[in-house]
Amino acid sequence: MLPRLLGLLGVACGTTTAARAPDEGTRGGHGAAPPPHIIHIVADDLGWSYVDWHRDPRTADPPDTPLTPRLDALRRAGVTLERHYAFQYCSPSRSALLSGRNPISVNVQNVVPEVSNPEDPVGGWQGIPTAMTGLAEVLRRRGYRTEAVGKWDVGMATAAHHHPRARGFDAWTGYWHHANDYWTFAEETCDGEAVQDLWHYNATFDGPATWLRNGPSCTQGNQTHTAASPCVYEEQLLADHAVRAVEEHDDTAPLFLYWALHLVHMPLQVPDAYLARFDGIPDEPRRFMTAMVRYADDEVGRLVDALERRGMLANAVVTFHSDNGGEIMGAGACGGNNWPLTGGKFSNFEGGIRVNAFVSGGAVPEARRGAALSQLSTLWDWYATYAGIAGADSIDDAAAAAAGLPPLDSVDQWPYVTGANATPPRREVVIGDTTAVYPNADGRTRVGGILVEGGWKLLLGPPDKLYTVGQYVRTGPNWPNASSHLVPLLHPKTCGREPARGCLFNVLRDPTERRNLAATNATLFRALLARVDALQQSSEVYSPIRGKVDPRACEVATNKYGGFWGPFAD
Repeated sequence: MLPRLLGLLGVACGTTTAARAPDEGTRGGHGAAPPPHIIHIVADDLGWSYVDWHRDPRTADPPDTPLTPRLDALRRAGVTLERHYAFQYCSPSRSALLSGRNPISVNVQNVVPEVSNPEDPVGGWQGIPTAMTGLAEVLRRRGYRTEAVGKWDVGMATAAHHHPRARGFDAWTGYWHHANDYWTFAEETCDGEAVQDLWHYNATFDGPATWLRNGPSCTQGNQTHTAASPCVYEEQLLADHAVRAVEEHDDTAPLFLYWALHLVHMPLQVPDAYLARFDGIPDEPRRFMTAMVRYADDEVGRLVDALERRGMLANAVVTFHSDNGGEIMGAGACGGNNWPLTGGKFSNFEGGIRVNAFVSGGAVPEARRGAALSQLSTLWDWYATYAGIAGADSIDDAAAAAAGLPPLDSVDQWPYVTGANATPPRREVVIGDTTAVYPNADGRTRVGGILVEGGWKLLLGPPDKLYTVGQYVRTGPNWPNASSHLVPLLHPKTCGREPARGCLFNVLRDPTERRNLAATNATLFRALLARVDALQQSSEVYSPIRGKVDPRACEVATNKYGGFWGPFAD
């Protein structure tokens, strides 16, 4: 096994391609059947242990009570992706998904969308560089109607380059930032005044969704709704738009719907009726998180019902995953839990980057429904996978290449998912990191490790952080709770460059990363470290300076958009 594995380290991960033989499941092009609808749903900060297929009903709180029945039913009718990997937090994962690139090649920073660097017109902004071609644009060229709903978080600065329209979407209703208040829609301030974040765009309108804002008294503590002073939960508004996109879809074209839920990202807010259903949970953050997960499950179920009513589910690919693990940093204050995995959001241990995921819908062959795959896949693989399903012959990004940007790192998973090809297409996952000391600060791109077939995973902490990787802790099946005093931020682990102080795990045999094998497998450790070093020096690493908060963002929000965030640098 070891000689074969070492031989693979000189080979980059699977080639970027969308070509396939004509009998590999449902697809478009080449005179085949109409391409399927593509429904892509991203949950925000959904912890590993908050879905029914990763919960033990005997120890769950409340016991023997399904928490995600609609998601689980959809999953059982499709293929579970048990080793699906993301970045450790929000914006880089979404940038990777929509650009088809490993985060090290597009964005590893979680800076706010108000930043700019005038010295770099291509990458001196939040999110995806201006010259990269978005996934929706690839699908639109293949005849898809494209609509986005929910969190954007991959750039706001310019309407010409960062707006969802510039990335290939025909319509969008959502917000620009990492998060906002579920009731007031406020996020950050300008001169001490809260600024709201909710935008609507379609063929006839492009601007703040002022007609959707709630009355001034609407908060988590006061959810009274009247015609004169509305009070509607933001996720309900977003789900309404996702359902409407299905109900009003023109059958003459396939639909690509990208729904990026706000749930279950902070702040911990949810309608009172849902919170009351879990009043037996004594820990407040866990009670809120449990209620928010159940709300998200119901809303996804509402969308599935709409697809069934329209007869679209039978010819659809429905993908669901989280953008990263649940957030456990703040001693349980965020309500997240990834038990039994180690760590969480903002960490490169499994709890931070291995995410709940499945693909379902009628386009999945009946013989594959109920299967669970343990081979490697990533968020950025959906770019090539969907392009292939849509019948695209090539996904080479000529515009990005002309700008000197890194190439795609997206492999087509569809033949493997459908069983048409027994060979897993991805051999490695390169794990990204940043030198940024604070979660939402700017920094330099680092290759923080590598995961290869066979389950071997090497982690390397950034030298700027004394070679440490954060959150080397496990929580518990019902965490947070009153008896726990765990503060994950106080438990970094040194993952250095020598076997004696390095980090090497086999996550197939030891998914909780409790047995460090670096010292006893020094040859493999050094071979994987050499691969990481080579990648760090390669053209695959993209590390622009994103810049500082641009005062124009507040000026435009205040004077042009009436107290709403929006593009500011055109």
